[in-house]
Amino acid sequence: MTDRKLSNVAKAYLCRFYEILEQMTENMTEAELTDSLSHNFIVQMIPHHMAAIEMSENLLQYTTCVPLQNIALNIIDEQTKSIDNMKNILCQCGEQDNTPLDLCLYQEGFSQITCTMFTQMKNACSTNNINADFIREMIPHHEGAIRMSQNALLYDICSELVPILEAIIKSQKKGICEMKKLLRSV
Repeated sequence: MTDRKLSNVAKAYLCRFYEILEQMTENMTEAELTDSLSHNFIVQMIPHHMAAIEMSENLLQYTTCVPLQNIALNIIDEQTKSIDNMKNILCQCGEQDNTPLDLCLYQEGFSQITCTMFTQMKNACSTNNINADFIREMIPHHEGAIRMSQNALLYDICSELVPILEAIIKSQKKGICEMKKLLRSV
């Protein structure tokens, strides 16, 4: 957090943000992994998406910025659908095993990506401008989802998972562009 005095509203917003971030970090790093890279991606991405939903709901309690409200509502909608899609294929995709080498390489990439994401989110500039704070927190979150999806696509994964990963990459890139543009004006 910054040394500037934060308003009670900013403190409440940020307190909840850090709670969500801590829970996401714990749920992603402690997910029960198997010999299926597809399974592992899903059980680690669901808490990531759930956190984005909760972070967006947190923002919606405080923001009056209509474009940012629309972005947050879109995050909630898209990531809820993505979670449902991943849950629907989890059992089937969990049957596809990967080699120990692929599992190790995938998880190593995943760990590097998430370490960067967690650090950038935790260290995002915190101010009395909740709108700008949310954008600075959510951009690395979206970038992490893109990189995690791209990492999974490097390996032999369940064919049902591929369109979900492609949709994550497309929607998160679009969201980043919208947020970067909006950050200039909030």
